[in-house]
Amino acid sequence: MNIPNILTLARIAFIPLLVVLFYLPFSWSMPVAAGLFALASVTDWLDGYLARRWNQSTPFGAFLDPVADKLMVAVALALLIERFDTLVLTLPALVIIGREIVISALREWMAEMGKRGMVAVSWIGKLKTTLQMVALLILLAFPPGHELALIGVVVLYAAAILTLWSMAQYLKAAWPHLSRSM
Repeated sequence: MNIPNILTLARIAFIPLLVVLFYLPFSWSMPVAAGLFALASVTDWLDGYLARRWNQSTPFGAFLDPVADKLMVAVALALLIERFDTLVLTLPALVIIGREIVISALREWMAEMGKRGMVAVSWIGKLKTTLQMVALLILLAFPPGHELALIGVVVLYAAAILTLWSMAQYLKAAWPHLSRSM
């Protein structure tokens, strides 16, 4: 157990707290939930940075970090789907969740073939993640109908477009191996 892994575990521990804060009937609960999500997003960056900087990368951390990220994002998206209760937000949320499932399965399959590096995170994936986190932060902080929530939805659509683009790139890179196994 090292500090990067503790930060990753903390991100997972934040999830139930995020849900509780989201449902509290107080005016401060939404901004605090958004603040917790922002803190979790910072730990996502920080744990990877520290693991590389201190040479503390572990197989456990390599497994847990993407799990923690996907859990936090999926829970936040599920909460927002309920809050907004509209296809306008549900559509990009489902695209993002669906892509994460497809790419996780693809990475696992490629790893079994010894080709995991062919589906490594790209700059598009990093940009997608940044836009996604910004959108979720805004949408958690502001209620439907607020003008800043509209900006959050627009940013979420930009993240969803990059989600599809990065998924297409990953599938294109893996296609020669996928098509051979059909």
